[in-house]
Amino acid sequence: MRRKPVLSHSPLLFPTIPAILVSVLVPAYFSQAMAQNVITSKPDEVQAPTQLATPIQSPLQTQSDDKSSKESLPSQKQLEKLSEKQKQDDKNAPVTVRAGNFSGMPERYIKFEHDVEVVKGGTRINADEAMYRNLEDEVEASGKVRMTRYGDCYKGDALRMQLDASSGYVANPIYKLLRNNAQGHAARIDFQDEERSLITRGTYSTCEGLDPDWYLQSDTLSLDTGLDKGVAGKSVLYFKGVPILATPSLTFPLSGARHSGLLPPILGASSKGGPEVTLPYYFNIAPNRDLTLYPKMIARRGLQLGVEGRYLGETYAGETSVEGLLNDRVTGTNRYAVASIHQQKLLPQLELSWNINSASDDDYPTDFSRTITKTAQRLLLREANLTYYGSFWNLSLRTSNYQVLQDLAAPIARPYDRLPQLQLHAEQHDVAGLDWSMDSILTRFWHPTMVRGDRAVFNPQISLPLVQAGGFVIPKISFHATNYHLVNPEPGKESDFHRVVPTFSVDSGLVFERKTEMFGKALTQTLEPRLFYVNTPYRDQSRMPNFDSAVADFNFAQIFSENRFTGQDRIGDSNQITAALISRFIEGDGDESLKLAIGQRFYFNTQKVTLDNTVSPSRSDLLLAATGKLSSTLSGEMALQLSQTDRQSVRANYGVHWQPSPKKVLNLEYRYQRNSLEQVDVSAQWPVADRWYMVGRSNYSMMDKKMVDGLLGFEYKADCWSLRFLAQRFATNSVNNTSGFSIQLELNGLARLGFGANPIDALKKNISGYQSGSER
Repeated sequence: MRRKPVLSHSPLLFPTIPAILVSVLVPAYFSQAMAQNVITSKPDEVQAPTQLATPIQSPLQTQSDDKSSKESLPSQKQLEKLSEKQKQDDKNAPVTVRAGNFSGMPERYIKFEHDVEVVKGGTRINADEAMYRNLEDEVEASGKVRMTRYGDCYKGDALRMQLDASSGYVANPIYKLLRNNAQGHAARIDFQDEERSLITRGTYSTCEGLDPDWYLQSDTLSLDTGLDKGVAGKSVLYFKGVPILATPSLTFPLSGARHSGLLPPILGASSKGGPEVTLPYYFNIAPNRDLTLYPKMIARRGLQLGVEGRYLGETYAGETSVEGLLNDRVTGTNRYAVASIHQQKLLPQLELSWNINSASDDDYPTDFSRTITKTAQRLLLREANLTYYGSFWNLSLRTSNYQVLQDLAAPIARPYDRLPQLQLHAEQHDVAGLDWSMDSILTRFWHPTMVRGDRAVFNPQISLPLVQAGGFVIPKISFHATNYHLVNPEPGKESDFHRVVPTFSVDSGLVFERKTEMFGKALTQTLEPRLFYVNTPYRDQSRMPNFDSAVADFNFAQIFSENRFTGQDRIGDSNQITAALISRFIEGDGDESLKLAIGQRFYFNTQKVTLDNTVSPSRSDLLLAATGKLSSTLSGEMALQLSQTDRQSVRANYGVHWQPSPKKVLNLEYRYQRNSLEQVDVSAQWPVADRWYMVGRSNYSMMDKKMVDGLLGFEYKADCWSLRFLAQRFATNSVNNTSGFSIQLELNGLARLGFGANPIDALKKNISGYQSGSER
């Protein structure tokens, strides 16, 4: 919050040394030469000295000539140390003056000469000559003027400052600011108060040295530390001595915080739209709200308008973006996309949320998205949830549907809409030694072409956990009761179905520990055998509709579940046991150095409930997994699914992650799924020369013998700027790919200028462990 300037005068102190200064009370001129004079008194009063003040030398050192004097500026560390001593805000602080000679009328003015130093609160002024006017509380200085003001430093030819109001000016200054290490020179700097200053015909840069790599040259430059904002008018931006941007107005933060204003233009190009330019405008509405407008001119398609708003409060948060263009020149249609997420606590126990996504047509992501994450979206979810939380239960009302963006080469089926779904969930633990839970779900399913109807589910469960330090046994009983009522059954088919399926399961395990050593490091090794038995009787479900069930993915989490299907429409019959063995190597601080696991499911019955009419074998595939840290910089993981019928791999995943130091990372991953997928994924960020880093990723399909998606680029990190080059290629659908190229120049403390999409976003999403050059 800006502090209002104090207009009233405060008591001032003037030099006090020899007793002869008592004669100053007589209204007459006087002159006295001394080796060092320190005057300290209140207005219209001179006191006898109590002690000699020790001279405080300014960090802006006096040089032997004017040129070197102007070029010498303190380092950032010197400024920070100085600010700790000087950053005071005391309007009643005394004025202390040191000088070789002084003369004048103390009740009106005093003139000081030879190594003059004036100090009040957070302001220190050094000059060859200075005059202090008592009534105005004003200092006028000339000759090698140096001023430190709340940690900021200025050097110039002349100065006038009203100390109480912290207003005045410096002529022909060079300056350095503590807040963001910015510096430059100007024809004049006017100080309006403690927080606001106006630089006239000056430069601005966050680079060190006399010849900065980049600088902003402006007719006027307004700096406001209270609002943390700089506003440059009629400016030219120079990089390496070459003008790269001219603008009538430019707004930027002084400390990296967000501020309203016109953002630098974003240039780009695509194979489908041709050259494009985006001119975004950012509104910093409040610390917890902002809005960005981004009009984009696409050469072949026309003007695309977009807006994105974000908000965050104590009980709510959300983000909404809308973009579109009228009369696309290629398709001749109006096209748009909408995305909105929101969460809000309406009452202490009542929450509302939604996730809404929509697009005008199937090809919108392909034509306008610049990232693989957006292009790959083919199911756009639209849902809203209202949930009430009780002491041990919650009641939720949900409505959802999907918009399917079809890929003609690989079409997908549209999921059912839930219009609506009401669910009651309750659970309690350790009730007379028992754990219990209950789910009751009522859903209306709708589909434009398939059978529609209502489904009611009631699923109570109760278990008896017997847990000790070295093991556990958890028997559990559950019932799954379901009732269907179809509103448009096929001719001659029933419209009502019901099903009740009980399930009994026992989960058990032991934990053994021992001390061991690996690579010279003391570890604790565990051995954890686990058995999980499930028995669910067969119920004929072939005539029942399938609204939301599918075969669950086979992995370590799924083999310890009662049902091999997802959803509620299929309850698998089972008489099976899952056996697993896990071993962990744990360091002294609790970190897991290595984990090994093996597991398999054995069937004692022939499974009759299926979705694809497959016949189950007597045992499942064998699962193997390992994750570990070979060192503080090297880690790896492995997951393998082996078929027990043909002794071949069904799925495999191997990965290695090496990060020996910041901004130095290498990732290698191999993914395999029989008859459908075999890929090698390599990504890295690595220094190749002084300040130069190579970044890249290649996801190569060995089955198709082509790169699915990838990127390659270089990043250069200087002291006050970074430069990035990035080329990308990724699939927009099952047939087509798109390519893009990005260039970004990041000027620390000012802006990011570039061509194409933001390369930092792409690198963070594609390279695990990536750090931009500007991060420390």
